[in-house]
Parts: sequence; structure tokens; C-alpha cells
Amino acid sequence: MISRAERTPFSDWAWTIDRWLLAAIALLIISGLVFAMAGSPPVAERLHLATFHFVNRQVAYLFPALAVMLAASLLSPRHVRRAALVIFLLSLGLVIATLFFGQEVKGARRWLFGVQPSEFLKPAFVVMVAWAFSEGARRKDVPGTLIAVLLFPLTITPLVLQPDFGQTMLITIVWGALFFMAGLHLVWVVGLGGLAGAAALLAYRFVPHVHARIEAFLEPPAPVAGVPTNFQSETALESFIAGSWFGKGPGEGTVKRILPDSHTDFIFAVIGEEFGVIICIALALLFAFIVVRGLFSAARNEDPFCRFATAGLVMLFGLQSLINMAVNVHLMPAKGMTLPFVSYGGSSLISLSLGMGFLLAVTRKRPRTRILTETRFQPQPAVG
Repeated sequence: MISRAERTPFSDWAWTIDRWLLAAIALLIISGLVFAMAGSPPVAERLHLATFHFVNRQVAYLFPALAVMLAASLLSPRHVRRAALVIFLLSLGLVIATLFFGQEVKGARRWLFGVQPSEFLKPAFVVMVAWAFSEGARRKDVPGTLIAVLLFPLTITPLVLQPDFGQTMLITIVWGALFFMAGLHLVWVVGLGGLAGAAALLAYRFVPHVHARIEAFLEPPAPVAGVPTNFQSETALESFIAGSWFGKGPGEGTVKRILPDSHTDFIFAVIGEEFGVIICIALALLFAFIVVRGLFSAARNEDPFCRFATAGLVMLFGLQSLINMAVNVHLMPAKGMTLPFVSYGGSSLISLSLGMGFLLAVTRKRPRTRILTETRFQPQPAVG
């Protein structure tokens, strides 16, 4: 047991951390390793790699990811802002660098030296926008809203040029939600919503792969050479039907042997086939618990920055989870977005750990902030 009287950084962390939130994240990470053992071996065998190649790599990535989460969760709100600023500038520079020097995968340049910089840009961007809105609300001499507005195009422009419309959509929704929390007028809500709709329409009209994905989702075309255009989405949906409520059992699934991305984008379908719909519902409830607990914590937090940052980070986490699961059950067009802490991926795992570390840091229990006001005393006439 850690004594309350022992004043060390670790003891302060242990007594002030949101233990329910920490336990839920830990349970999600452990579950992710179990599901990785189910979904990744067939992919490794198709690529002529060792059976547990991806599992071993995921475990290897887990150690630096946990170190990043712990280090971030130890930070004070002031240091969270400073760390986010440094990470934002570095990751933005790397995202821009990928446009010129990045490795092209499936028609997009998102990788640089084996790292996907846009993954680290997301949590840093959310913290920066939260900082801008909170400073604007606290100090009238700081143009917080203007800074938040300028950060948005600065961030999404290189993402659109990669192109990475999934991450762009995710960042846009979270930014809009934070803008609404900051007291955005209804006219602005309608105007920004119209701009977002127009941008989506332009992407559908002029970007070939976006057009193809939406067309395949809305009206599946005839198979090409015997293979449906939206093969992965259709096959993923069939896996839930095959798994039924209780699943076929670990290792008994067949979908993972034909799905190219069964260890990343479509691992939720593998879970549905082998472990059943009940486990999928439990996993969705675990994601929902983290989001709801974070939002309740944000509502109770008296510090404006912590309130905005908490809400933004859990929305980023929850929306990414929701999008991935919606794609797997064929409720959305394919986005190429991972399921947090469950899908395979080093950049994704470490960046999510960074975001959750920031979340644990800004939700820690701290003494109520004392607001000191200056009182001006008028000179009084001398008595006597």
C-alpha cells in the first residue's frame, strides 16, 4: 500500500489517478493482445512470416507505448500543454515531409521511416485546440477562437494532400464539437456544417477512390472477375452472421484467412466470428464506458483547459472506435481506421497511449483552483 503521507511523484499519481478509467484502458489493452492472437496468424502465414510475427511485434510496441502513457499521465496540465505543442510541431512537420519523401501505400503517402506521423498529430491537435479555447475564455486579450480556427486548416491541409480523408473527417468532427462547447453561435454551426457537407461532396465528385468507396457502399456493383468490389466489407458482415451470439470458438474462424486486413481494419469482424456477438457488445460497452466516464469527468472539472482537453480526447478515442466498428458491420464506407488498442499497428498503439496518457493526466484529482481577485482601495481621508 502507498501511504498518503509519502510525497513522491508516484504516490501523488497513484492517489489522484482515475482508477476506473485506468482499469478500463488496461482491460482493453489485454483484450487487444488476446484478439491479436486470434486475427493475425493467418495474415502472417500469407506473407510467409512466422505465425505469431504480428503478435510478437505488438507486444514489442506495447512496452514503449505503456512507458509513453505512464510518462504522459504524470504530467501537470501545464506540462501537458507544453508537451502537446512540441509533439504538434514535430508531427505536423513530419506529415508535411511525407508528401515529398513518404512511402506510398495504396495510393497515399502516410508513412515516413516506418512511422505514421498523422497518428501523433491527432491527440496533440486536440490538446492545442483545447488550450486555445480555454485561454480565450479565461483571458480577453488572447484571441483563443481565432487561434483554434487557424489551427484547423493548418492541420487538415497536409492530411488532405496525402490524401487521408478518414483522419481529416475525425479531426474535423472533434474540432467542431469543441468549437460548439466553446459557445459557438447557431449561425456558425449551420455555416460550418454546410462547409463540411460541401467538402464531402467535392471529395465524392473529384477524388476517385472516395467516389468508388461511397458508390460501393451505397449500391454494390457487379463482381469484377468473380470478386465483389466491396469484398472486405461484405465478408466482414458475413462473419458476424457466421459467429452468431457465442462464436465458433478461438482459432476456429475462417474469415481471417481471406480478409487481407483481418489484423488491422477488420479485426472486429474476426472477433465477431470467433468470440460471438456478445463479446463484441461487451467490447463496445468497454469503449463506451471510457468515453462516458471521460465526458462526466469533463463536466465536473472546474479547470477550462482540462474540461476541453478531456472532452476532446475521449471524443477522438470514441469516434475512432465507432467508425471502425461501423465499417465492420457495413454501416459506413471503409475508412482505413484502426480499432484502438485492438488492431495491430505500432504508430497507432503508441499514439493512442499518448492520447490516453494525456487524458489520465487532465482527469487527475487536484485541489480546487483558487481564483484571486485584485481589489482596488481608494485613498481614504486621514482621520484626526
